[in-house]
Amino acid sequence: MKPKPLAAMVLAACTLGAAHAALPVGAPAPVFTGEAALGGRTFTFSLAEALREGPVVLYFYPKAFTSGCTIEAHAFAEATPQFQALGARVIGMSADDIATLQRFSVEACGSKFPVAADREARVIRQYDAALAARPDTADRISYVIGPQGRVLHVHAGSDPLAHVRSTLQAVEAWRRSQAGK
Repeated sequence: MKPKPLAAMVLAACTLGAAHAALPVGAPAPVFTGEAALGGRTFTFSLAEALREGPVVLYFYPKAFTSGCTIEAHAFAEATPQFQALGARVIGMSADDIATLQRFSVEACGSKFPVAADREARVIRQYDAALAARPDTADRISYVIGPQGRVLHVHAGSDPLAHVRSTLQAVEAWRRSQAGK
């Protein structure tokens, strides 16, 4: 058997490491309810209820009002009409407190989509979205969850804009797959 080139082995190792950093495609998405804010108002978000209306883009981010997280929130806000036209809902989640997220939902999210507080990082851990060095803080990981409650798409990486592009493409692909049904 011919040995693999070093670059291929490194790529495989990186891919394997990344696969362990998030729930895999096809996995059941942990169902949760939690305190969220939209347009500065708090409410209880239920993933099970949201999935009855279509796919959900659940994105985890480290901290409200930081540079990358604000860029990502603005980009998701701008793309929200596109997600809605495809029948999808967007929700962001971090370990921030609800008072911070009330402000963030208006200032960064433009009152376009909710953000949920996970102070205990319980949901963050269930989705394997915690930073390795700080398990009480979310990493930047985005999921597209299908109406049947399974992970359709995962995007992990530091580029906040790539999360929006990637999840939008995944929702578009999901919508196309539903056209003949």
